[in-house]
Amino acid sequence: MTTPDDFPLELDQQLCFALYSTSLAMTKTYKPLLEKLGLTYPQHLAMLVLWENDGLTVKEIVTRLSLDSATMTPLLKRLEAQGHVERTRGTEDERQVHIRLTESGRTLKQSARTIPPEINCAAGSDVDALVRLRGDLVRLRSSLNEYLDH
Repeated sequence: MTTPDDFPLELDQQLCFALYSTSLAMTKTYKPLLEKLGLTYPQHLAMLVLWENDGLTVKEIVTRLSLDSATMTPLLKRLEAQGHVERTRGTEDERQVHIRLTESGRTLKQSARTIPPEINCAAGSDVDALVRLRGDLVRLRSSLNEYLDH
């Protein structure tokens, strides 16, 4: 059985720090690739969601990305100003805002296809190992969310 003393308190031994610092490194790696597309990392995530399912509401995008609407609304306004999306109020419920890709937004998807191979190369690992890591991280996120829900 493990005790509190079995868990070291050194920074480099902490799972949370490994995840945090890796997330920062990943975002920094994405930055120059996304600058070529004129996107920030959060904008890229929103575009990924829309490339999967166009015409979602802001609430659906917020839920998919685990963000809040206060963060998402200005981000979507900037994407609209760039000409990549259109925001329209719902006809049945004006509180709902639907986000649809424009032709520019759909075209941008082709340019974004160059990013995953670059990230795989930067990660210095084979694709199978990265797929396993992604699966492990998804399971970890799921467990943490389940823990929080109890």
